Amino acid sequence: MATACPRCGAPAVERDKCAQCGVVASVYTAALEKMRRAPTPPPMPSTVRASTPAAPPAPARLGAPQPARPVPSGPAALATAVMTAAPAPASAVGASASRRLTFHGSGGTLFGIYVVNILLTIVTFGFYRFWGKVRVRRFLLSQAAFEDDRFAYHGTGKELLLGFVKALLFVGLPITALNTAARLSGDLKIAIASQVVTYLLVFTFIPIAMVGARRYRLSRISWRGIRFSFRGRAWAFVRIFMLASLLNVVTLTLYYPFFQARQQRFMVSNSHFGRRPFRFDGRGRDLFGPYLAALLLLVPTLGLYLFWFNARMTRYLWDHTSFETARFRSTMTGGALLAQTLVNVSMLILTLGLAWPWVLIRRTRFEFSCLGVEGPLDLAGIVQEPQLATATGDALSSLLGADVGFV
Repeated sequence: MATACPRCGAPAVERDKCAQCGVVASVYTAALEKMRRAPTPPPMPSTVRASTPAAPPAPARLGAPQPARPVPSGPAALATAVMTAAPAPASAVGASASRRLTFHGSGGTLFGIYVVNILLTIVTFGFYRFWGKVRVRRFLLSQAAFEDDRFAYHGTGKELLLGFVKALLFVGLPITALNTAARLSGDLKIAIASQVVTYLLVFTFIPIAMVGARRYRLSRISWRGIRFSFRGRAWAFVRIFMLASLLNVVTLTLYYPFFQARQQRFMVSNSHFGRRPFRFDGRGRDLFGPYLAALLLLVPTLGLYLFWFNARMTRYLWDHTSFETARFRSTMTGGALLAQTLVNVSMLILTLGLAWPWVLIRRTRFEFSCLGVEGPLDLAGIVQEPQLATATGDALSSLLGADVGFV
């Protein structure tokens, strides 16, 4: 049966999938209906003294800030209580809602995936590693939830394999050929020149790989049937990266907090959910004081103060990240981060690395437990806008060790 596409309005949607925009009509419609549903207010108390008239309840202060509290480990739920006799409007309830990200994965399940990945990677002489990486990503995202709905990962092992081949052909082989030719020439000047060119190429490709990896990975993640995307230009980040690297050398790393803020603004502000962008309004000068204190306390505390600085920077970066009118909130502390790291390292050492699945689960659950979303969040009307992205940047980031914050 042919129907009109609910997203782009194409006149014919065959087999529930639009040939023009690629959206699955039934999933898309169900997601929009779910996002438009107003939160259900809690029931009113039923026990009232019959002899004494009940005093009218004070109206709830819907815009008042809520005190900080530990992140619950259970599913996310609306924290708004309606205190008036008449139900509050859906928009007002949404304005005071506090939302939590939750993680439900277990180390035992991930360990089973981990063992199968190792065995199949050995049997296939390393080719299965791309499919193994996809299985890990798919598991972790399927265990992450927001508003009681799980995330989904849509990448494939074939995409990662083809991306790796492209990265190897266009980056790995030319650099290898250049160094091999320089060594075979026996000329010291040519060898030095080849090393300089290699460093410059790798240095240039690192920011390109970071952008490419973020573009690909976000395009393969969805929530309620709507995908994320990244729209930043690689060469714009290359300029930021190059300038920051130069200023870090000139200022003896004092430019580091300013680079972190600029990098976060570029990565976050170019990230979208459907057609709506995320925002970042942090400034590097706000982190300069804590960073200078971390440098001064580095030796006296034997480096332990870095955990407190990293926790503070994490809180700052998240607290200045927003989506529409909602803002993220992080409660991570230096002591909790230090304890988490010490336990994870101890587990890896005592088990000779076999506890890696449990460590990954513990780290992910810890990061989720420290993160929440506060403020009004209007999810109605968010529509899909597919972005084409290849896995070449993802593979290149793995080759160059350029981390973009995802598994």
